[in-house]
Amino acid sequence: MQSWLPRVTESRWRGFLIGVAATAVVQSSSAITSLAVSLVDAGVISFRGSLGIVLGANVGTTATAWLVSFKLTGIGPIFIVAGSLLSALPVRVNAIGKALFYFGLVFFALDLISTELKPLQAHPWFQGGLAMATTPLIGLLMGIVLTAVIQSSSVTAGLAILLVQQGVLPAESAIPIVLGANVGSTSTALVASIAMQPVARAAAITNFLFNAVGVLLFLPFLESFTQQMLATGEPSMAVAWAHLIFNLTIAALFLVTLGWVEPRLRDWLSVGAPR
Repeated sequence: MQSWLPRVTESRWRGFLIGVAATAVVQSSSAITSLAVSLVDAGVISFRGSLGIVLGANVGTTATAWLVSFKLTGIGPIFIVAGSLLSALPVRVNAIGKALFYFGLVFFALDLISTELKPLQAHPWFQGGLAMATTPLIGLLMGIVLTAVIQSSSVTAGLAILLVQQGVLPAESAIPIVLGANVGSTSTALVASIAMQPVARAAAITNFLFNAVGVLLFLPFLESFTQQMLATGEPSMAVAWAHLIFNLTIAALFLVTLGWVEPRLRDWLSVGAPR
């Protein structure tokens, strides 16, 4: 791993693809970005090498939103059983089994949440809380706070789409929530990096900056962006499209300009020259 990872992540594009694939399997951009920060702290990958991974992780996490929008949360038990069986094998595939188990667990949990939310729909306090999300800025803040608390943007996005499918939350309110979830997901790596070396903390801060700058760039056009997404068809699919397009846009923006952005981030965050 020490010889393979630095070589692969030397290319921002390969690092991006690793981040996409790993997050799509693990279903947690928070876990992948925290792992990338830890690898920077251990000296396994460089600060620059981590940036492609965290950008890819933001795109990979949109897989959950798409599966939920296709109403596939019922696949959870299948992956839980398959993962449990593979985990019991005394060979290397047991690691794949664990990944499948937790993949299924995310969707099984979302399915349970979907069922338990239905009785809450009649409560005025629940309806009032969701009504606050109709203001885009409040919706963004709700997505940030909720994700920072539960440590999973995948669950926040999946939950928002489930509420849209149940007719409780308008897609216009769900889209700001899922965009805010991208910022909230960076809290895991930020907390994990507190006791790490400055270069690892810089990687975590950069992950936050990528997402925060993305939200700030989209904010002035959020209403028109939402209307364009709603024009794509079914409301829950519109939320999934918004989540994907936002993350792809931010990833493309920073991947193309990384040669210019990375040295300036180093100077600003007081990180030494790459080894």
